[in-house]
Order: sequence, then C-alpha cells, then structure tokens
Amino acid sequence: MIKINDNFCELPASYLFSDVAKRINAFKAEHPDVEIIKMGIGDVTQPICPAAIQAMENAVADQADRVTFHGYGPEQGYDFLRRRIVDVDYRSRNIDIDIDEIFISDGAKSDTGNIGDILSTDCKVAVTDPVYPVYVDTNVMAGRAGHLVDGRWSRIEYLPCTAENGFIPSLPKDNPDVIYLCYPNNPTGTTLNRSQLEKWVEYAKDNNALILFDSAYEAYITEPDIPHSIYEIPGAKEVAIEFRSFSKTAGFTGLRCGYTVVPKELKGLSKNGDEVSLNALWNRRQCTKFNGASYIVQRAAEALYSTKGRHQVKETIAYYMRNASLLRNGLSAAGLEVWGGVNAPYIWVKTPGGLSSWEFFDLLLEKCGIAGTPGVGFGPSGEGYFRLTAFGRYEDTVAAVERLSSLKLNK
Repeated sequence: MIKINDNFCELPASYLFSDVAKRINAFKAEHPDVEIIKMGIGDVTQPICPAAIQAMENAVADQADRVTFHGYGPEQGYDFLRRRIVDVDYRSRNIDIDIDEIFISDGAKSDTGNIGDILSTDCKVAVTDPVYPVYVDTNVMAGRAGHLVDGRWSRIEYLPCTAENGFIPSLPKDNPDVIYLCYPNNPTGTTLNRSQLEKWVEYAKDNNALILFDSAYEAYITEPDIPHSIYEIPGAKEVAIEFRSFSKTAGFTGLRCGYTVVPKELKGLSKNGDEVSLNALWNRRQCTKFNGASYIVQRAAEALYSTKGRHQVKETIAYYMRNASLLRNGLSAAGLEVWGGVNAPYIWVKTPGGLSSWEFFDLLLEKCGIAGTPGVGFGPSGEGYFRLTAFGRYEDTVAAVERLSSLKLNK
C-alpha cells in the first residue's frame, strides 16, 4: 500500500465548520418544524453588485467571440485587475506597491494555506489565539506544528487574545520565524490600531520574522486609526506578506477571487545561506501549481473598482454592518459581554454562567433556533466565547435579536 503524509493523521478528524454543520443537521432531523437562523459560517447572503454582474455578462460574451476569447490566463492574474488593485487599494493610500508584487488567486483561504509551500518546514510558527483554523491546520499538514497536547500544538506558539488583555496579543517570546496576524480579526472582530501594529512590524524587523497579514476584512473598517493595510506601517514591505479577498468585500464567496501581495523587498535564506526573493519563489510556485483565476471572475473583480462598483460595494457592506450593530446592541441588552461589530462583521460573545462554548452552542440552538460557532473551535483561548456573523439577511438578524431577548442569558 502507498505511504501517506502522516501529518494529516495528526489533524483532528474533521474541520470546525463541518462539526457545526453536523450538529445543526442532527437538530433539524429531530426538530423539523424549527426555523434555524444560521449565524455561524461567515458566508454572505446579498447578491453580487450590478456592476460586477454586468462585467461578467460582458466577459461571457467575450468568450463567445473568436476575437475576444480568452483561454489560459497569466498565473499572476490579468494586468487589467492588478493595475486597479495597485492604484485603488495601495497608491490611493500612498503605499508604493508594484504590479508584479500582486498575485491574483481564487481566494485568501487558498493563499494563506498555500504560502507555506515556499517556507521551510523547520520554521517556527506563532498564531494569535483564537485564530482562523486554516493557519494552524495547514502548518500541521506541512509538519511544522509538532503534536497536539491538551488542545495545543507543541511547535506552535499561541498568543492569547482574551478580554483580560483587551484582545491585544503580546509579542512572541519564542522567537518564531513566521507570525500570522488577521486584522480586523476573525473570529473576534477586534482590531489593532496604528501604534499597536507598528510594534509588530518593529518586532519582525528586529527578529528576522515574517508576518503573514490577513486583511480580508479591511473594507469593514470604520474607525480612522485602524490601518487598512500593514504596508501603511513604514518598513512593513521588508517583513510582511498581505492577503486580501473579494469574498466578504463583494460577495465573491461563490465566484472565488482574491489576491496576495509579496513585496520584492522580502528575502529568505536557502539551506546554503544564500539570499532568495520570496516574490520570485511565490511566482514560481504559482506558475507550477495554479493556472490563474478565471477571466470572467477577474473582469467582475475589476468592475468593483469602478465608480459604480465601489458605491455598490459600500452599500452592501453598510447592510452587513447594520446587522452587526443590531446584533451587538441586542446581545448587550440581553446582558452579555460582546466585542466586534464596529470594524468587522463578526460579533464575539462571552458565554454566560460559565457555560462552555459548545454548551452555549447547544443552548442557543435548542432555546432560540440560532446557530453560531463555538469559540473553542478557533483555539484554546476561544473557550468560553462564541462567534456570530452579521452576514445574514436583515430580517433574520431582527428575528434573532427578538429570540435572544426572550432568553435570560445573563442568569
């Protein structure tokens, strides 16, 4: 029989959101008449904006004409989209990013998982805790994580983010090579302000560490002192790779499109001690393993940067943030401690009465017909917390708050 990658055997049997779905399905089987409001998985509910739809229709027509037909595209992405990203997302903020530092992909989840391909398996990793599970699981698959002991991987440094430290992680103590940061944060919905993020860039420069910065939710930022990009911080191009997504920004969860920025200033060391460009390595990786996001989807993404597209995207984001405000206020009125919902579409809730995350999951499902995500599924420091998303329909969010108000959650 063929030998396998034993690192996969180290992983828990199933993915967090698969466990959530199984519990919901089991509940539905026993209670078929209960209308469940799903606020767990961060999938969007509003249709893609008209500007992007029109662009896709035009791109489909292109594919029907021999003159405008597109087959394989560039693995790095089409220049028409990369130029818009450079101009609107970066140069408009006085950030100097070149077009060949932009790599279009099928989403930030893929890129945050695949980036490890260009890094040594000997690299030590640090993650904020709680954390998006993909960061940890893909390092387990690569063999960097060690063994799971009491809910923690032995070779990963966990940086707790809890109410006790204001959800501001302390700088690492174990001198990691790679640090994952996600801000605005999934799952807690919290942020780092400019001075706080500056400390991380300074740390990375002083300790030769690489920051993997997931900025998938930057479009939801409302407060002025919260950076939209880590490259707003001087020196960050020397120490950070940034990941972005159109999934939550513009409802592309089904279309699949995002991008990664790998500055040419970023260098690594080969086993021989030679300096190597990470930009060149990522380009080589993409050329080998990826045939590029589709032409049709990239035209849709390009349309998001038009005047109409940007206005329509802002309207959709405002819709979800209205949900977030409603949830935040409703949960607070019910006597719960809540965070997030100001610069992010996630609400992070402290479970009442000493309930565990999964106990609170069962309580909300049974008493309110509301499904969320247990905080412990995002890491050890997530125990005793719970995540709800604002990506549902407004009507469902209103109904959820009404149901929550009838439950004495603070007792």
